Amino acid sequence: MIDDISKDAKERMEKSLDALGHNFNKIRTGRAHPSLLDGLRVEYYGADTPLNQVANVNVEDARTLSLTVWDKTMIPAVEKAIMKSDLGLNPATAGEVIRIPMPMLTEDTRKGYIRQARQEAESARVSVRNARRDANAMLKELEKDKEISEDDERRGQDEIQKLTDSYITRIEKMLAEKEADLMEI
Repeated sequence: MIDDISKDAKERMEKSLDALGHNFNKIRTGRAHPSLLDGLRVEYYGADTPLNQVANVNVEDARTLSLTVWDKTMIPAVEKAIMKSDLGLNPATAGEVIRIPMPMLTEDTRKGYIRQARQEAESARVSVRNARRDANAMLKELEKDKEISEDDERRGQDEIQKLTDSYITRIEKMLAEKEADLMEI
């Protein structure tokens, strides 16, 4: 029973870490990266469609993304979606290829992105702590119902705490890497 609770808590903490990584990918650094456009949706025959389902996204060089739209009639719609996004990107079309140069980050935008990264990390920490709280509550409930002993409950809580500490450490490491990435010129 304790192993099941621990396993469940670990799965929830892992999901928090995955979500943090996904959210960090959305925060723009000075370098071009295809995942930057992951959240973008394009109007495609009346349906909102993810950009990666209507175009091929490639990194041309360190500061330029290139998109090859499969349906050539969609090029204006893709450009419009990129300009409407809150990423601050200005696409340039050259025939059938859309090039997206990454503007240099100013000190203010870097600080804003770092602040956003810290908020995302704090959300992940809260999520991990919530998983710990729920696991500990289940352990207390089992002990109260006399399904496990007090010692087993304490051992289970220690195990959950070690798990929590390791995930918090991983979150801190991810945040430090993202901050270093954002401060790179």
